[in-house]
Amino acid sequence: MATSVDTRQLPTHMKGRDFLTFLEYSPQELQELLSLAAHLKKLKRSRTPHRLLEGRSVAMYFEKPSNRTRVSFEVGISDLGAHPFMLRKEEINLGIRETIADTARTLARYVDCVMIRTFAQKDVEELAEWSSVPVINGLTDDYHPCQVLADLLTVQERFGEFKGRKLTYLGDGNNMANSLMLGCAMVGMDVTIASPSGYQPRPDIVEKARTLAKESGATVAVSDDIKAAVKDASVLYTDVWASMGQEAEAEARKQIFKDYQVNAANMALALPEAIVLHCLPAHRGEEITADVLEKFADVIFEQAENRLHAQKAVMAAIIP
Repeated sequence: MATSVDTRQLPTHMKGRDFLTFLEYSPQELQELLSLAAHLKKLKRSRTPHRLLEGRSVAMYFEKPSNRTRVSFEVGISDLGAHPFMLRKEEINLGIRETIADTARTLARYVDCVMIRTFAQKDVEELAEWSSVPVINGLTDDYHPCQVLADLLTVQERFGEFKGRKLTYLGDGNNMANSLMLGCAMVGMDVTIASPSGYQPRPDIVEKARTLAKESGATVAVSDDIKAAVKDASVLYTDVWASMGQEAEAEARKQIFKDYQVNAANMALALPEAIVLHCLPAHRGEEITADVLEKFADVIFEQAENRLHAQKAVMAAIIP
């Protein structure tokens, strides 16, 4: 079935580019992606065909297991009229069976885009360096831009504007914290990362975010003061305390992060209209209490749905 969307309205200046950290894009381009995601969401909800990538193929390589990333990308690729191909670690063994450069150059002869979900950011960047087709970062230990694009779409849907709003993240200064700082800074939303000493985001990424914030008028703060961080927040955000690859630290982290929990007491310090976001999976009783999660379940699972629309926007914009 042919698309019923006027493709003349779609951005074309991002074609052929990678989507690795957010830093490859201007604030204006990020806003364009959000607008496109909102448009594609309306089309999906109304069951309007939008096969913008008819005949294309997208390879999805997973070294880290996935639920939301796998399903949202596979459905999104199909919605756009392209063909998804799942590649497992045991099939590719990136950088082991052959060099990353050789893998990149081979895949680029078969497919029109590669999505990769792995551990090391440097592997994604090397793959992108050698690939002649766009590469999308589906998650690394350092960044999770696809998730944050969905998060920003969710905030925009709820509040309309980013400026004058504050997002506070409680927990480990991990890939989510890194990408939230960059994304919020680019759209002009204040962001505070509250983490225990020794678990705060990398200083170099904090500085990158602050540079972007100077241009947008936003603020970027990092603190271990939970009460000050949560005060006046429009969005409270959290993630698991032990990410994939940190399972051996899980019990120790429960003690280190126990106060950095999204619960009723911390919610009371935020604005009355504040919402809670969680990138999932959630560990009830750890980073978030069950009652708070269920109270904000509608927006949290809307956030999860928005992964689909945000990623479709990225693919529609960058795949030639």
